[in-house]
Amino acid sequence: MKLRDYLSIPYLLEAETVETPDGGWTRRLRYPELGNFFAEHEDVETALAELERLRITEIMRLLRRGELPPAPRAPLETLDPAWLAARLGLTDLISDKLQHDVAELGLKR
Repeated sequence: MKLRDYLSIPYLLEAETVETPDGGWTRRLRYPELGNFFAEHEDVETALAELERLRITEIMRLLRRGELPPAPRAPLETLDPAWLAARLGLTDLISDKLQHDVAELGLKR
């Protein structure tokens, strides 16, 4: 699989509204299939953008460690990881690697 494929895998999204210590409310989002991380923000769109940033970073971290990210379903053909990375400010992290197979990136399979 190519890096583009790993970045196009759809993960189940868990979202909940949680009370903050000061009595306010925030949205907590996570991809439980991918790892033990989450994003929180009062605005769900902001939380989702942060979660996507974390998802891309986690996939790259796993691949650099020689571990394959979970692939519970096939990659989405309509997702454009380059566009998403640019929107999230992560272009430098992935742009020149998208079309490479994991082995070509010097990462273990």
